[in-house]
Amino acid sequence: MKRYLYIPLVFLMFSSAMRAEKIPLPRFVSLRPDEVNARVGPGPNYPVEWVYLKTGLPVEVTAEFDTWRKIRDSENAESWVHQSMICSKRHAIVQGGETILFGEMDINSRPLVRLQQGVVVELLKCRDEWCQIRIYDFKGWIPRKYLWGLYPHENIG
Repeated sequence: MKRYLYIPLVFLMFSSAMRAEKIPLPRFVSLRPDEVNARVGPGPNYPVEWVYLKTGLPVEVTAEFDTWRKIRDSENAESWVHQSMICSKRHAIVQGGETILFGEMDINSRPLVRLQQGVVVELLKCRDEWCQIRIYDFKGWIPRKYLWGLYPHENIG
């Protein structure tokens, strides 16, 4: 009987060790729900400094403490959020003024739509100087330099 109890215990030890594997820091993630409490410290007893109200908002994880993640947003504001409030699906924010979403990876290709600064877009692929994004029903390419939420030489997809 005791032998049968050891097998599940060994399995649980190995599975929790594999979940504890560290993901590199810093890294970009997105906010999961449409309302996220940003706290001054890593825990529910720390006061809420402000509330994020945008699903998919890209943030950079800069530190970890237990189940809490220190994040930095596009305005360089830092706060702590619970790990359940973030997801690995990638989004970006249009920066640097109004820009155009192109049909191909070429500024001479067909323009699809104008994007205003501050718009949150879904990142699909990034290669070299171009990123493929989706916003509503539009899917196209934008120069990487107009996006916040990824590293300069990071390839996605």
